[in-house]
Amino acid sequence: MNTMKFLFSSALLLLAACSTLTLQPADFSWPVESVVKVDNNGLVHEKRFSFSFNTKELFLKETGDSLGYQNKELRVIRDSKGYYYMVADNFKNVYVFKDKDGTFRLDNKITVSDSAGIQNPAFNQRPPYIELTYDTNKRVNLTNEGIEEKKQ
Repeated sequence: MNTMKFLFSSALLLLAACSTLTLQPADFSWPVESVVKVDNNGLVHEKRFSFSFNTKELFLKETGDSLGYQNKELRVIRDSKGYYYMVADNFKNVYVFKDKDGTFRLDNKITVSDSAGIQNPAFNQRPPYIELTYDTNKRVNLTNEGIEEKKQ
């Protein structure tokens, strides 16, 4: 009988040790976008939220120009789920990243314009969406999955 109690107690301790600690609810959103200048090496540094990363591959993918990052600003905002949305002047797409193991991994590329790149983009928090305003008067609501269609 003591052996059964010991085995049962050991099993409970093992299960408790293997469970994942979950802290919820959690909100990872930033109240406003960060507008960060890209330096001569293609890097951005944001002190308020304490992040930095290389933008060269992003600008190359969007513009096809290996020096497309020069003299540019990148707009970045984070939603409540922890996704990072990135866009710049003349981009046709919004890039949605998730951080993983010290890198940004592309989760989705959302096409906003099929023809010309957008002008004057800006992000706003509009829970549960990220609102993108551009070209002076256009607005779309974004999720990490794409553009949220307006419901009638």
